[in-house]
Amino acid sequence: MWMPFDNGATVGQPGYEGGVIVRDEEHQAGARATLERDCKHCPWSVTCGIYGWFFHTRFLGSEAESEFPTMLDGLAAILDIGSRVDDPECDSQMEAVARAIEQFVGRFP
Repeated sequence: MWMPFDNGATVGQPGYEGGVIVRDEEHQAGARATLERDCKHCPWSVTCGIYGWFFHTRFLGSEAESEFPTMLDGLAAILDIGSRVDDPECDSQMEAVARAIEQFVGRFP
């Protein structure tokens, strides 16, 4: 389940890409996604990742707000594989997780 990161305290603060954080969500299974506006090099950015697995930044135009929920769904689908690095089954899941991450980055370049 996605919840506001740090109880929403980061909204309105400077973000990774030099913009202002509009949404900052954390998944209880170990992921985070941050939506920024007015970034240094683009109108919008989404910085996201699954702790211990990958980190990805996407630079966008005005469609960012509509893409953000879809990206959250994509991250949650990867988490559903059981992808926590501290999971005892991590090694057996690594190939499936790597494929899912590759597909996610391809879908959200």
